[in-house]
Amino acid sequence: MSKTKETSTNFANKKALARECPELYASQIIGGQWSLAICCYLIFGKLRFGELKKCIPNITERMLTLQLRKLEANNIITRTVYAEVPPRVEYELTQVGYELKPIIEALATWGERHKALQES
Repeated sequence: MSKTKETSTNFANKKALARECPELYASQIIGGQWSLAICCYLIFGKLRFGELKKCIPNITERMLTLQLRKLEANNIITRTVYAEVPPRVEYELTQVGYELKPIIEALATWGERHKALQES
C-alpha cells in the first residue's frame, strides 16, 4: 500500500474499526468478489493457477496473483511449489481457510433467498 493511503484518515478509520469489530476484520480479509470466489472453489480441494483462472474467467492473471498472495499472507491458503519441469504450483485452503466453509455455505443460502425475493 502506498504511503499516502496508509496515512489517510480513511485508512486510519478502517484500521481502528477493524480492531474493534471482528466482523469487519474478517470481511477485510475475505471481502471482495475475487477473494471469496477463490475460497469458494478451493473448498473442493487443491487447484493450480490455470485451473483457478478457468473457474473465474473474468479475473485477470495479475488480479488472481494479487488475491492469491493476499490470501496466502493472511494464512487462508497455502501455495505449494513442486520441483518439476515445468514447475507445478498448487493452492489449497489452510485449516483456517477451511473454517470458512460453513460461512460460505450460509452466504450461499442467504444469497439464494435474497435473490429469489428480489426477483419476485
